[in-house]
Amino acid sequence: MNDPAGRRRVRRLAIGTAVVIALGAMNGPWLYRFGTERYHDYTINKPEYKARNGYWQIVEFPQEYRQDTIHAVLLHTGKVLLIAGSGNNQANFDKKQFDSRIWDPVKGTIKKVPTPNDLFCTGHTQLADGRILIAGGTKRYEKLKGDVTKAGGLMIVHNENPDKPITLPAGTRFTGKANGKTFVSKDPVLVPRAKKVFDKKTGRFLRNDPGLGRIYVEAQKRGARYETGTQDNYRVQGLTGSDARNTYGITQKLGLDKKDFQGIRDAYEFDPVAEKYIKVDPMKEARWYPTLTTLSDGRILSVSGLDDIGQLVPGKNEVFDPKTEKWAYTPKIRQFPTYPALFLMENGKLFYSGSNAGYGPDDVGRDPGIWDVDTNGFTKLPGLSDPGMMETSGTVLLPPAQDETYMVIGGGGVGESKLSTERTRLIDLKAANPRFVDGPTLEKGTRYPQSSILPDDTVLVSGGSEDYRGRSESNILQARIYHPDTNTFRRVADPLVGRNYHSGSILLPDGRVMFFGSDSLYGDKANTEPGVFEQRIEIYTPPYLYRDSRPSLSGGPQTIARGASGTFTSQHTATIKKVRLIRPSASTHVTDVDQRSIALGFTTSGNKITVTVPKNRNLVQSGWYMLFVDDDQGTPSTAQWVKVP
Repeated sequence: MNDPAGRRRVRRLAIGTAVVIALGAMNGPWLYRFGTERYHDYTINKPEYKARNGYWQIVEFPQEYRQDTIHAVLLHTGKVLLIAGSGNNQANFDKKQFDSRIWDPVKGTIKKVPTPNDLFCTGHTQLADGRILIAGGTKRYEKLKGDVTKAGGLMIVHNENPDKPITLPAGTRFTGKANGKTFVSKDPVLVPRAKKVFDKKTGRFLRNDPGLGRIYVEAQKRGARYETGTQDNYRVQGLTGSDARNTYGITQKLGLDKKDFQGIRDAYEFDPVAEKYIKVDPMKEARWYPTLTTLSDGRILSVSGLDDIGQLVPGKNEVFDPKTEKWAYTPKIRQFPTYPALFLMENGKLFYSGSNAGYGPDDVGRDPGIWDVDTNGFTKLPGLSDPGMMETSGTVLLPPAQDETYMVIGGGGVGESKLSTERTRLIDLKAANPRFVDGPTLEKGTRYPQSSILPDDTVLVSGGSEDYRGRSESNILQARIYHPDTNTFRRVADPLVGRNYHSGSILLPDGRVMFFGSDSLYGDKANTEPGVFEQRIEIYTPPYLYRDSRPSLSGGPQTIARGASGTFTSQHTATIKKVRLIRPSASTHVTDVDQRSIALGFTTSGNKITVTVPKNRNLVQSGWYMLFVDDDQGTPSTAQWVKVP
């Protein structure tokens, strides 16, 4: 070989190969990982890959605007309300640092919103005029066993006076008749008057059933010697005469056990235009982890939650009337675990899927069924697989909503169980005898799955974790699109960020989906380091937005009554195959009972499309909606906002 340059090239190649081999021997895993990551990045950015699988992108806010987002609500302005409250951070709670943000996903702007209370673990839903009703939140953080220094617990206060109720202020002292120990109330309590009971046949007076009040009390001093182990009657200090005779407390053990979170009664409306909270009438019951569901007449039902003494609200559900802005108890009592998934059906009753977020006895209120709120009748629904793993499962009303078919996705065992299920379950509530059947399975057992209805009648299912709160690095970096027409999942691009507890997803008006939150219990596989709250927002762009074009939609009325029609303009009327009215999401703790996609009838003429809204007010609740049109390729338009009065 007489070519010096050629020999030099061969020598350089040989040296380079030797270096790579040597590096590979020393750092094989690193090189492999580096090469794999580079190839992965190259693959997911190819246009043909995006057109098939979609694309994920991280949005990271400037430092001063970051927060631990627990709740998210899409407003009819197109902006997103992000609520943290104290953000599951007791240091913030102690400093009364409560946060909310308004984010504009189109302009990319974000601003802070003064937050009046700790709306961490609140409930929320859209009202008919577009305001957001927000009710409940945090009064006290939990204290784990070992951190509790004063014995305490629930005191039931009895009032045997049938003529008047009695109010005991915060700081009331209760002294045990047998144990002699004194405990102090943390809040005021109203104890209703006793109820006179008469014989139904003779009318003869039988007895007084005492009125009952519930209050949290704790010992005056620290230490285990102030614990009690048995039931005792307690004298109320400071009362005299008949009040002293008629009023007393009864409680079981008052100890140093774990003390659960406590809820608040406060309720607010968020004004999307003024972008501020407005205080309204407080609830009758304090609630932490409640579900808010819109009823047939537009009133809002508030269900479940932990109360102001950290116990599950004893089935005392209540409704908010937007006209009077007042709360009232429902006539009957029914108890559910916290954040129960309750959906308004077309017949005005509520479907309870069994999905919930966790707190509550494992044998109370967990059976799925159909609930008539007025009569309190409850019809259980059979066939649910893995019924003991419904905590942290998700439920979605499959599109179109007229079909009344629901999917229950994943879930885990009660409490901090390691168990999780890969099952999905389907139920057709229009069937003669509705029962659950299994749908397609997920690859892994999945707690906290996020699901969002897309305007092309599919559902995006993403994230979650195999174990409780992502324990042992069990986050699932996978996403699938469910096709109701074929009852199949199709794997799409993997998310970049793991999402478990305190996470959720929201469909945006441009057809993309935003993801927020995640609150891993630990930060390492060995479960020795505390987790860090995920503050980044992630946006998924579905495959349908990587096609050549999308149908246009403009003009038209901002308000369309049920049963009425509205005419819009589109340059693609010849290719339009579907029209969907999608209610904006209010998402938290794998619970989003607001989202639904309603099929609209339509006609076209030239560049005009006339759509008609169904008449059923239970199907089409009053409020603001996103109106999408889909072309023959399944590509949606950008939404137009429409109000249904």
